[in-house]
Amino acid sequence: MSNENIIQNVWNLCHILRGDGISYHEYISELTYLLFLKIAEENETEKLLLKGCRWRDLLDYDGDKLLAFYQEMLTRLGGYAKSEAVRAIYAFPTTVFSHSENLRAVINGIAKIDWHSVTEDGIGEVYEGLLAKNSQDARSGAGQYFTPRTLVDCIVKLTKPQLGEEIQDPAAGSGGFLISAEHFLRTTNNYKAYASNPPSYQGMEIEKSTHRICLMNIFLHQMDADIILGDTLTEDARDLVLADLILANPPFGAKAGSVRDGRKDIPFLTTNKQLAFLQHIYLGLKPGGRAAVVLPDNTLFEEGVGKKIRQDLMEKCNLHTILRLPTGIFYSQGIKTNVLFFSRGKQDKENTKFVWVYDMRTNMPSFGKRNPLSEKHLEPFEKAFGDDPHNTAERKDEGEEGRFRCFSRKYIAKRKDNLDISWLKDDGNSGTENPPDPESIAREVMENLRTALEEMDALSDLLTPKYSDTNETAE
Repeated sequence: MSNENIIQNVWNLCHILRGDGISYHEYISELTYLLFLKIAEENETEKLLLKGCRWRDLLDYDGDKLLAFYQEMLTRLGGYAKSEAVRAIYAFPTTVFSHSENLRAVINGIAKIDWHSVTEDGIGEVYEGLLAKNSQDARSGAGQYFTPRTLVDCIVKLTKPQLGEEIQDPAAGSGGFLISAEHFLRTTNNYKAYASNPPSYQGMEIEKSTHRICLMNIFLHQMDADIILGDTLTEDARDLVLADLILANPPFGAKAGSVRDGRKDIPFLTTNKQLAFLQHIYLGLKPGGRAAVVLPDNTLFEEGVGKKIRQDLMEKCNLHTILRLPTGIFYSQGIKTNVLFFSRGKQDKENTKFVWVYDMRTNMPSFGKRNPLSEKHLEPFEKAFGDDPHNTAERKDEGEEGRFRCFSRKYIAKRKDNLDISWLKDDGNSGTENPPDPESIAREVMENLRTALEEMDALSDLLTPKYSDTNETAE
């Protein structure tokens, strides 16, 4: 049985849970519990698990209180497993199952799959395939944390992770950037060189279920990484060290609904999560460190604090490349995104001299589920970018008819530091052969509603005074 068939068979089991009102994202989180037990049996790592809390114990249980037995297993694994990694995966366990019958059906479905056909390296690929399935489904809402593997691999290839480096993702999601960086280092170095000078990986994820998914993904790819459950936009960020390389796709929207104070160590306070994350990223780099971050268009042109952050970024870093991504790659059909590539300067002044912009959006086909982004679409950009992640190699300005152009810092200043630069004329025919599919349209509507609600919450937080610890009496 191929990996693709296994992914589809496991994914199909989620239909059993619809009657219990379980979302697709909750299903993936629940699968993490069950698949870990089954995979531990297959790859002979059950020694990490407590006796009585293994796959066979669950499969062979013949009582009428399977759900209660399962819940007790989860609690014991989260509290008493010998392995710290196992305890982290099962930390704060809550099952979404409401009936033993549905739990039994999923257990039996997993047991029927031919796991012997999956290689040890392929287990991680199967799990990542399930995450991709989840992100593609409009009902899951998971597109907000899952970046397409093709784009991730391209970014990693261009930023060139090196042995011994501190590599970080402050919005780790399912761990895709860190896993791709590890794969790059493993395939570009021999075992001896890697073992003598391994990289250090660190990530932070705010959502418990996504954090669990990331831990599982990292574990199945046999990586050693420090994945912290926390909020990078709060004092939790103190646990993140200065990095040589930061790769991230921060969540979109406004920060709202939390009573925790935001960070005070960033220069420009804002409720805009992308602008706050951008500050963490360029301030979190070591001198000479580099970063690539996915951001929406508004971060390129927003006035006020947005403009000040862009100015600070271009002072402290060499913002050398902006990739204007086509629509429909992830999130929703209508949200426009970019990848910013920059390097921290040795000094904090006048580091950006020129900004190169690659327009991969104008007159491009409509991407989506039926027409996914592929390596061939990114090859022209990779060739134009060149082999140097710091942009010291010679590049060619392709002129007004080309996709790759160079703009001086002086020119950008005349634009009032607006980096939303475009020059190609839209012929009006792009995307007509591949119109958005219904799921992409549904995903766009959901994302727009979610963003609108987040912005309303953020405004409400700003207008609502915080309670004081001191008692005040009215006169």
